[in-house]
Amino acid sequence: MKKTIHDTPVDNTQTMNKGDDRIDASRPSRRKAIKTLAATTALAATASSMPLFGRYGQVQSSEPIKIGFQVHRTGIGAAYGRWYDRTTKAAVKKINDEGGINGRPIEIVAEDDGTDPKRGAEVVEKMATQHGCDIAFGTLFSHVVIGSAPRAGELKIPYFVVSEGHHVASGMLNRYTLQPGITDVKSQVQAMAPFVNSTLGKKVTMIYPDFAFGHDHRDYFSAAVEAQGGEVVAKIAIPPTESSFTKYFPKIPRNTDVIYHVMVGPAVLTFVKEMGEFFGNSRPEIFGFIDSLEAVDLASPGLEFLEGTYFWEGNPRYAQANQSEYDKAYRAAVGVDANGASLSDSKDVATYAHMFGCWETLHIVKAGMEASGYAGAGDRSKLIEAVESMTSMPHSFAHPQGAKEFNGKTHQTFGHQYITKVTNGKLVLAHTTSIEDTYYPDEVDYTTQSF
Repeated sequence: MKKTIHDTPVDNTQTMNKGDDRIDASRPSRRKAIKTLAATTALAATASSMPLFGRYGQVQSSEPIKIGFQVHRTGIGAAYGRWYDRTTKAAVKKINDEGGINGRPIEIVAEDDGTDPKRGAEVVEKMATQHGCDIAFGTLFSHVVIGSAPRAGELKIPYFVVSEGHHVASGMLNRYTLQPGITDVKSQVQAMAPFVNSTLGKKVTMIYPDFAFGHDHRDYFSAAVEAQGGEVVAKIAIPPTESSFTKYFPKIPRNTDVIYHVMVGPAVLTFVKEMGEFFGNSRPEIFGFIDSLEAVDLASPGLEFLEGTYFWEGNPRYAQANQSEYDKAYRAAVGVDANGASLSDSKDVATYAHMFGCWETLHIVKAGMEASGYAGAGDRSKLIEAVESMTSMPHSFAHPQGAKEFNGKTHQTFGHQYITKVTNGKLVLAHTTSIEDTYYPDEVDYTTQSF
């Protein structure tokens, strides 16, 4: 995978200097694409101060760009769906306030998929055939993506997922399915494993949800730990709809140095509380994926035992000492305070480690449509090719989580991963990986597939 299109090194850390909202391309036509994006950025800067009529005046007869938002309003993904919805609305407002896409406003057409794969496929079909959407977007839970992507391919509608599952880069899906705005589990755990083994211990017990997302953790973290000379001594799979977890904890071997946990669903708080009750003051080291506590207040009673434990976060919930201007602006736009909660309700905790993917994906769609001169459904293949040509995505207002590198062959982005430590009841940044730590060999080349 090509690491950068620049001749000089790029500082891709959380504190890097200002970037811009453009996304570079590596195809022979990238000069033209970059000029197009630069011109559009300049136009947007001027247009942002104009009245709405003036901003869209040059294309008054143009229809909006319709983006079908496949949202988990109900089911086990509902907490994520609520914040994915807020983030999507905030990103659309920003883009429309800046002049839209090629002068056309974005219109979001949202449909609840119930976090269900069968219903997900039906939602994608409805977006393509009834709503006349230009693209489909926003799916998180991996089993829903896997159930929906084949229908998107059959209907030839670009499907931009915000999922983290390795299913895209593994090659099991199709050319119409892309994941450019969020990293996948395989890259995440590969970057985390060295820290876990060197800092916390060599013998690991894994606790994970028993569906595709959890299986990615099981398979790829196990391999990453073994590559570091460690050992996974137990793998405990739990149904994502489980409501009581006490029966699972006795399965943890006594020689466990580290418990690695990742849990999803409405009972995540119960899971973590019951783990604390089981171990009391004699717990092993604990490394969790923040999924186990997404949308959960760390000040909740029963979570005191987490003090001193570590978490992976896709984007740090708490504003850190080195907070960038991009994260500050993004928090304000989505209505999240410095503690990762809603500005209007401190008990309403965001799914901050994941929802940035919606923001960044929509900015990528904007860049791809403008680079390809997208005018309608007949240009869908041009849009996909434009996104496939992207590589470096600078840390910017469009990419507030951090810089990224997109692999057009595998349709997967790569980026920094963050490890935080619970310190005085807050998640404090302890380690940031490099983007290079997350790379793995290509498993597919979607660009060789026909449209």
